[in-house]
Amino acid sequence: MRIGAIEAGGTKIICGIGNEHGVIEKKINFPTESPDIVFPKIREFFEGEQIDALGVGTFGPIDVNRNSETYGYITSTPKPGWGNVDFVGQLKQYIDVPIGFDTDVNGAALGEALWGSAKGLDSCVYYTIGTGVGVGVYTEGKLVHGLLHPEAGHIPVRRHPEDSYEGFCPYHGDCLEGVAAGPAIERRFGVKGHELGKDHEAWKFEAYYLGQALMSTILLLSPERIILGGGVMHQEQLFPLIREEVKRNLNGYVQHSMILEHIDQYIIPPGLGDNAGLSGAIALGLLEYNANK
Repeated sequence: MRIGAIEAGGTKIICGIGNEHGVIEKKINFPTESPDIVFPKIREFFEGEQIDALGVGTFGPIDVNRNSETYGYITSTPKPGWGNVDFVGQLKQYIDVPIGFDTDVNGAALGEALWGSAKGLDSCVYYTIGTGVGVGVYTEGKLVHGLLHPEAGHIPVRRHPEDSYEGFCPYHGDCLEGVAAGPAIERRFGVKGHELGKDHEAWKFEAYYLGQALMSTILLLSPERIILGGGVMHQEQLFPLIREEVKRNLNGYVQHSMILEHIDQYIIPPGLGDNAGLSGAIALGLLEYNANK
């Protein structure tokens, strides 16, 4: 099989083609500019390619309700120019195959469950910490949807007593995304995170906020694994700091060996690495193909 894939992030779009095992054969990327620039580039990439299905994992919020008039739309995103864009409708104008559509993080969670760090497990939660904070949830063999889809990047968190930064989220100010996403680091300290030293206080703040979020995830969803991806998590020194914050916050309440003894095997990076999002989009395409058989 050949499955097309689109990972639409807040900073860049990645288009690719892979097979039913999640192996990527080819890919390109370009900046997430306005829709009138992005969609012609997507069309150009897939033009002349024979694919069996297409998977789209995109930043949100999005409408994943198939009975809705705006199914396939990006909805109330704060990204300029992308509010109320009919993503799937645009693609259907020139791609005549089944199209799977979900959040980029739900796609990544599915990809990790099929081929990555959560392979063989019944549940996992995938966090991406980058331009924004997104959360995908896979449980009992399927992705979680409801009124919408998980938007746990916007949960409230307690402020670190030494952190005076007000947060950048246009909806909530100092929600998790507002204080822990990449732009929060840059606006707080004046440089991008990768320019800061490994011992910089930025990582203390990151671990403090993400530790709270992961504690809530464990208590609410009890996933078998938590996977942390995205550009901010390229700072590998964050993992032990976050694990310690999670243990500190739980304070012994969850008496399980994966928390108490093996948390380094429980809160982990993506097994698919930086391809988690694109492989996840392939997984969404495969899911849609099988549903249409």
